[in-house]
Amino acid sequence: MLLIVGLGNPGTRYRCTRHNVGFRCVDLIARNWGIRQSERRAKAVLSRGNHAGVDIVLAKPRTFMNNSGEGVDYLLTRFAAKPADLVIIYDDMELPLGRLRIRASGSDGGHNGMRSIISALKTQDFPRIRVGIGPPLPEQSSIPHVLGHFSQEEAPQIADSVKRVAEAVETLLEQSIDVAMNRFN
Repeated sequence: MLLIVGLGNPGTRYRCTRHNVGFRCVDLIARNWGIRQSERRAKAVLSRGNHAGVDIVLAKPRTFMNNSGEGVDYLLTRFAAKPADLVIIYDDMELPLGRLRIRASGSDGGHNGMRSIISALKTQDFPRIRVGIGPPLPEQSSIPHVLGHFSQEEAPQIADSVKRVAEAVETLLEQSIDVAMNRFN
């Protein structure tokens, strides 16, 4: 089983914000693979299916970003999975807009959602895909930046990045994380 978890904030207010890029990626993967949303639980919205002979759970935690660990821990318990069965997809303002970075493990890199997950799971050994959303403007703090919307100029670039994340996840599933890192980093 592979648990593909996109990070974001629940609610329509945050739907198209930079912080919800992980949700957008999971939604596109679900559409591409014909996996329909099947469950709405207290801790996550789930889509379950099979792709390339592997049981897949696509999840969007219903906890806010800073409490993502609670939702991910719930998923591992619910599906009797281990951290190595995860792929976490999330935004990263330290990466240039549109850049992808795939890793098999690593630190939180200052991302509160990842800090929460690492704390809840007591390990940083799980695959992740970071999607660059670019840094805030010099006069802007990080919170309005991550909770803000992409500009009209940025929208096509981030849409392309979301497509590349879906391709990267497919590569990771059908080949290996090493192949995905070499192709998409």
